[in-house]
Amino acid sequence: MSALDSRARTPAPATGPPAPPASTGPTGAARWAADLAMGARFALSGGREGWTRTVLTAIGVGLGVAVLMIAASVPTMIAARDVRADARENLGFSQPVEPSDRTALYGHSDTEFRDEDIRGRYLRPDGDRPPLPPGVEKAPGPGEMLASPALKELLASSEGELLRERLPQRIVGTIGDEGLLGPDELTFLAGSDRMSEDDGFSHRIDGFEGTGGPEPLDAVLLLLVIVTCVVLLLPVGVFVATAVRIGGERRDRRLAAMRLVGSDSRMVRRIAAGESLVGALLGLVVGAALFFPARELIGEVTLFDLSVFPSDVRPSALLTGLIVLAVPASAVVVTLFALRGVAIEPLGVVRGSGGRPRRLWWRLLMPAVGLLLLVPAFGGIDSGQTSIEAYRIATGLVLLLVGTTVVLPWLIERTVGGLRGGPLPLQLAVRRLQLDSGPAARAVGGITIAVAGAIGVQMLFASAGESYTQDTGQDPSRAQMVVSADAGDGEGARELTRRIGEARGTRGALGVTSTYVPEYGKGAEDDSYTSLTVADCATLAELARVGDCADGDTFVVPSPHEEGETGARPGARLDLNTPVYVRGRDEPVQRGEPDPWTVPAGAREVEGRTSPTGMVVDGILATPAALDVSRLTDARVEVMVRIDFSVPDAREYVRNAAQAGSPGVSVLELQGDNRAREFVLIQRALYAGAAGVLLLIGASMVVSTLEQLRERRRLLSVLVAFGTRRSTLAWSVLWQTAVPVVLGLMLAAAGGVGLGAVLLAMTSEPFSVDWTGLAATTGTGAAVIALVTLLSLPPLWRMMRPDGLRTE
Repeated sequence: MSALDSRARTPAPATGPPAPPASTGPTGAARWAADLAMGARFALSGGREGWTRTVLTAIGVGLGVAVLMIAASVPTMIAARDVRADARENLGFSQPVEPSDRTALYGHSDTEFRDEDIRGRYLRPDGDRPPLPPGVEKAPGPGEMLASPALKELLASSEGELLRERLPQRIVGTIGDEGLLGPDELTFLAGSDRMSEDDGFSHRIDGFEGTGGPEPLDAVLLLLVIVTCVVLLLPVGVFVATAVRIGGERRDRRLAAMRLVGSDSRMVRRIAAGESLVGALLGLVVGAALFFPARELIGEVTLFDLSVFPSDVRPSALLTGLIVLAVPASAVVVTLFALRGVAIEPLGVVRGSGGRPRRLWWRLLMPAVGLLLLVPAFGGIDSGQTSIEAYRIATGLVLLLVGTTVVLPWLIERTVGGLRGGPLPLQLAVRRLQLDSGPAARAVGGITIAVAGAIGVQMLFASAGESYTQDTGQDPSRAQMVVSADAGDGEGARELTRRIGEARGTRGALGVTSTYVPEYGKGAEDDSYTSLTVADCATLAELARVGDCADGDTFVVPSPHEEGETGARPGARLDLNTPVYVRGRDEPVQRGEPDPWTVPAGAREVEGRTSPTGMVVDGILATPAALDVSRLTDARVEVMVRIDFSVPDAREYVRNAAQAGSPGVSVLELQGDNRAREFVLIQRALYAGAAGVLLLIGASMVVSTLEQLRERRRLLSVLVAFGTRRSTLAWSVLWQTAVPVVLGLMLAAAGGVGLGAVLLAMTSEPFSVDWTGLAATTGTGAAVIALVTLLSLPPLWRMMRPDGLRTE
């Protein structure tokens, strides 16, 4: 065989590049760590563009983290307030206390001033070492008072000049923080030498042992708390997830360059996760930096009558650790999830969303699972329970609300996909949304959750509120205020009635002096007491159908609850020197000689009627000429006041006339119904939290909108350079916001009504829609978005310049 033939049979060498050597780099967890570290280096050293994206991400995440840390402090705030509220009280329900050097008489005397509650307490020491509530170092003497800093400031101001007439005591000190619920609480502790254990106002104490803590919330109130927490915190999570996706388009183009130098698709996704991780970690730092000044600011702000000390705003260690771990982890997960439909190739980025329409089935799966979790609770929650399956209910609510939001991108895509024609700005906006509606859906997603949740909560509040609202039976049309006090003898009752009747702003004062007296000769041990009421004819007409009445008349109102002969009859002899109950004694004690009085034989029997205070009076009704009130030894006075609302501060003048330095006087405003305190507190907390969430929503949307405009700066500059009017571009941006907003709010309204229906089914409440609340909530969400859009117009105007085409 020739050499030529031998060469012909030899296979030619391969002409392509040599095979790459086997990889010797890190694998597994080490590979993940290396790629995440590379992404972190890109985020921190990627030039002005990289730094801008990282800073905006950190700000967006930081805002959410700050709110989450404040929310994590709520259990601590509530616990601290409850501890202080319990430690400073003694309601006198324990065993009788014998006087000693370590005891004191203690009484409650709360009041109001221009719709603000003022907590009042009076103290009369029995010795040199009386019990003192927290925050008090020395007991005030007679005519002296310790006031909270807020009350002291109010009394020293011109605004509190009218209140000084009611609280004339000399301020000798302030109450410390440990004796206050919050920095803005109005409370005082005054000394008095007119207190006695028999005045019906005071009781003897030997310490402030508390009341045993607050009563546990019933199941319906617990449900309201859970729903409120979910509705307030879920939008925060949405915005944190949205913030880590800031600048996604520019990041994807950088990753395409990484593919060009040899990185595979999985590696570039890990690098992208590293970039987002840095932004999330910096967001934790920013959130902590925002939390501390916000913590101090909370102490200066009172929302819906709620104020807290900055020292109480302390997130628990467990929740803080959860936030520190969850935020970076969610940043990585969200980034990897966002890149699932993006093909990053060496020569560019291809987004799969344009070729394949979004699917609906998995978006409906989330609310369906949430509904399945909540169905077992239908009809199973009522106010008689004290516990519910909180975690299962919270998970179901989260899935319902998130499911509502994830439907939004599909709804926007389907809606704008069929839009054609219209004005040029609308065409530009629709075309942009057709190309990529993801950023618009993410921007509106938080508002969608917030509005849907708020609508559902309002429906539950509106229906459950009826269960926690009690009909008082009072009639504010006949009298607007009522003053009541243990007057001792009848002279004190007459003086109080006269003083209130002469007060400025009083249109009329109906004074009633009443007591319970036994029949003469039957002894104090007999429990058949008869109600005895003394008032003029005009007042008696408000208590019974007396008909013709003249001073000197007496009337009998039979009691519908008593059978047989009672003291409420003509000719009955009653003892006006009423035996009184003394603390520690089971039987009333007769003091002094009996004072018999005979019911006139001509007393007419009349029918009682409901008084303006909601009570039905029975027994003996007498006019002043028929019975001298000075003979009554244990009288109670009640003055029904008609207010002249044309006089400014008319209510305050009445309170001043009744409570001018006098403990034991109660002044109430009459109202047709009364709502449970716990229900009102939860509702106030919802409103206060909603205000904070709306601020977060607005701030986060501003950051997100500015980033979207920054990414489109070159495109806007190209359009302007080719002659497109700025007004056209501005209107196109507004349309790009308006279309998703309208769709999002429509979806939120439908989802909110559905959520409300589920909550009402759980509490067995009838289905009803609060249309006013729905309109107000939806309008508020639209107003926030409109404000954010208006704030974005000045930066938009600056970006629409031809010099934006310059590049480095």
